[in-house]
Amino acid sequence: MAKKYSELRAKMSPASRARVDARVRAAIAEMPLEELRQAREMTQTQLAEVLQVSQGAVSKVERRTDMYISTLRSYIRSMGGDLQIRATFPEGDVIIDQFRDIAGNEEIGNAEVVQVKAAAAGA
Repeated sequence: MAKKYSELRAKMSPASRARVDARVRAAIAEMPLEELRQAREMTQTQLAEVLQVSQGAVSKVERRTDMYISTLRSYIRSMGGDLQIRATFPEGDVIIDQFRDIAGNEEIGNAEVVQVKAAAAGA
């Protein structure tokens, strides 16, 4: 007979629970786009509607290993998030912000919108 996870967890030592919690946090912190979309409880079709592209274009984006930052930003924003690019050094992290305009609150230009749609369409 299957046991409830809460019952199994209650029987674990504090050290074991801490290890499991750390693995869960690591798995959540690093996941492919497809898993992120699924975790946000969205289908490719729903995401495509928000992005105003085809479902096939969303599928292509999820399989790509190289894409425009603007494409990734649009994908993340369509799920309600925001993209942040961070460089990690032994001394600490640095947020890379050159992808914003001088005012610091809008992305660069209309050409980016064209690039997002072209990249999502597989061009």
